[in-house]
Amino acid sequence: MRDSLQLLREGPVARLRLDRAQLHNAFDAGLIAGLTEALEALGRDPSIRVVVLEGAGASFSAGADLNWMRGMAAAGEAENREDSLRLAKLMRTLDELPKPTIARIQGAAFGGGVGLVACCDIAIATRNATFGLTEARLGLLPAVISPYVIAAIGARQARRWFATAERFDAAEAQRIGLVHMLVDDEAALDAAVMQQSELLLQAGPIAAASAKALVRRIAHTGDAATIDADNAALIAALRVSPEGQEGLAAFLGKRRPAWTTES
Repeated sequence: MRDSLQLLREGPVARLRLDRAQLHNAFDAGLIAGLTEALEALGRDPSIRVVVLEGAGASFSAGADLNWMRGMAAAGEAENREDSLRLAKLMRTLDELPKPTIARIQGAAFGGGVGLVACCDIAIATRNATFGLTEARLGLLPAVISPYVIAAIGARQARRWFATAERFDAAEAQRIGLVHMLVDDEAALDAAVMQQSELLLQAGPIAAASAKALVRRIAHTGDAATIDADNAALIAALRVSPEGQEGLAAFLGKRRPAWTTES
C-alpha cells in the first residue's frame, strides 16, 4: 500500500482511504497508480464483499494536485494523453469493480473527486459537503470522468455543470442524482455507511457484485476502450491548447484567466 493510501479491513468490508489530508486528498500520478492497484487487488480478493472509498481529513478529494497540474501543463500532448488514460483506467476500474462500492463524502469533492463519487454504487455525504466540476474555469473539461458523471446526473444536468463550472452543495448533489443520501455530520456518516454495508452483506454475494454489470449492460452501449481513448485525446488536446495553457497558468499563478472580465 502506497503512502497516499490506507487500507482498513473490517471483516468482509474494505475501507480504502485517500490519505493526503494536507492536500485535501488531491490526485497526482502516484495516487492514481496506487488507487488503481489497490482496487484491482480488492477486486480479486474473495474475502472482500464491500469496498468503502473515503478521504482522510477535511475533504473527500479536491481534484487535481497543483504540482501535478503544473507538470502536465508543461508536458506535450502525447504525454498528456497517456496521463489521461491512466486516470481513465482508474475510473473504469472503480466503476467496473466486481464488488459493491460506497463513497463516504465529507468536505470538498471537486473534479476527479466527483468522478470517484459517480463511479461508486452508493454515495453518502454530509450536508455541508460541496461539489464542483470546475475544469471549464481552466479552459478544460471533465472529459475522462464524463461517462460516469453523465450516467449519475443525466445529460441535461451535465450540460449545465460542465459548462458553468459552478460549485454546488450537497442538497443539489442529491437532487441531481450524484448523491443518494445526506446525513448531518461525520458520526452519522459512519453510521450510514455501516448500515449500507450491512444491507449489502445481507444480499447474495454474486447478486450484489453483479448488479452494476447488469445495469451497465442494459443502460450503456459503445466500446469502453474507444470511449476512454477518445476522452483522453480530448483532454490532452485541451491541456496543450492556448486556452488550456492560459487557464492552467492563471490557476497556478492565482490570477484571472485572460477570457474573464472583472465583475
